[in-house]
Amino acid sequence: MKPRQVDIAFGPACRRIVRVISQGRTQTQQTLRALAEPGRSIFSLSILGFGLETLLVAQSNGANGSLSPDYRTIPVLPWIPTVPWLAYLFGAVVVVLGACLLLNRRLKPVALTLGALLFVCTVILDAPKYAVHLGSMGYRTIFLEPLGIAALACLLPGRDAIPAALDRASRYILAVCLIVFGIDHFLGLGFIGGLVPQWIPFHVFWVAFFGAVFIAAAISIALDVMLPWGAAGLGLMFGIWVITLHGPRVAHALHNPDEWSSCLIAVAYWGGPWALAGLAARQEVSAVAGLNARSTIPMPTLGVK
Repeated sequence: MKPRQVDIAFGPACRRIVRVISQGRTQTQQTLRALAEPGRSIFSLSILGFGLETLLVAQSNGANGSLSPDYRTIPVLPWIPTVPWLAYLFGAVVVVLGACLLLNRRLKPVALTLGALLFVCTVILDAPKYAVHLGSMGYRTIFLEPLGIAALACLLPGRDAIPAALDRASRYILAVCLIVFGIDHFLGLGFIGGLVPQWIPFHVFWVAFFGAVFIAAAISIALDVMLPWGAAGLGLMFGIWVITLHGPRVAHALHNPDEWSSCLIAVAYWGGPWALAGLAARQEVSAVAGLNARSTIPMPTLGVK
């Protein structure tokens, strides 16, 4: 066939394929951008839940002012000591912060305050407990879960609203937490597989698959490579866990604060990455629009009358 005949025969079909792909990509970008607001709301509800649960169980284990590595804790993230006045104060502060995030009031200072509060609690309260149990997957998780949520809180205002150094540090901290979570999934295939509902087949496969998702999302977020996709996939994974695993466990143990706390942690890791994905997708669109605008600026004609 001659080039002209090839163009006549396949040109319209090729143009239709390109148009469909372009439309699909546009719709996908719109979906990713739309994740910002629901993601922030879901994350905010988890923070509200942490505060309310802390207030409800403030005296669950009795007062204990010891800060030794094995002191007793409130069974709610970030596992503060069982000192009632401290629990009530912490719970009230977290409720206010969660409510402000949900209502989108003073988002930047509130999110950064929440991130700083969780980070300080993690370093002061959880790190010493993990330091004496370095081989324990449980203590490692207890240490890293609030650290990752602190990083997500700092990223909540958006990259353009926070210093570049804080953006990078928060993404790196979050990525380290996710990588460790992923590795622990491979180390604990049997144990974690036992937590998967019986009606879901191939438990070990899914545990390994989710471990790989953790590591892939961590690389995406740390290196800022396809970040909206990596964060959206991470949030989707946790959303599935909330619906299929944590929600039913809470429903069967309504008075168990540990189940509520585990569910709220999963909700935070559902909403936070979705908010991050939406914000990153919006920034990509803004960056492309800025490049297009600069490229269409007419060049001056010199020496032409």
